[in-house]
Amino acid sequence: MKKLIFTTFFFLLLLPALIAQKGKLEVGMKAPEWVFTDADKKEFTMDSWPGKVLQINYVDPDESDLNDPFNDAIDKATDVDKIINKEYFKGFGIVDCKSTWKPNGLIRMIAGNKAKKYDTTILFDYNAKLQDLWGLPRDSYSVIIVDKNRICRAIYTGKIPETENQKIIQLIIDLTKE
Repeated sequence: MKKLIFTTFFFLLLLPALIAQKGKLEVGMKAPEWVFTDADKKEFTMDSWPGKVLQINYVDPDESDLNDPFNDAIDKATDVDKIINKEYFKGFGIVDCKSTWKPNGLIRMIAGNKAKKYDTTILFDYNAKLQDLWGLPRDSYSVIIVDKNRICRAIYTGKIPETENQKIIQLIIDLTKE
């Protein structure tokens, strides 16, 4: 009887962790599809950029500047050095609106400035759907790299150290050539 009680108790302790892991995106997995809109309410999915390697920045607006050095390095590799071929690569942002106290109007303004700075698309996740679907952390900044087949090749959470920039750029270059 003690063994049954212990086993049941142990299972109940692990159950929340097992459920939480269900939707967690990991390297090597196919990234589940999503649908988000931009500021003009135009819908986008990963298939909006067929045949391209994607760099998806999932960003809490309170952390929006955290990885600017990384994004500047990607921008330079793409637009200045031209070592990342834009024909086969797309970087964009998805704003995690639920992780902030900021009103949506202010979020759209901040996102608009980022979109202009990086000449990119910014989408809005008002209900933290991607957190649930991909198991991304709340109140953070995540960068996900998916290949042309939408297989996750890298996930970075928090600030990306500048020492990692070249490694990630090389990964993107290699994936665009596959």
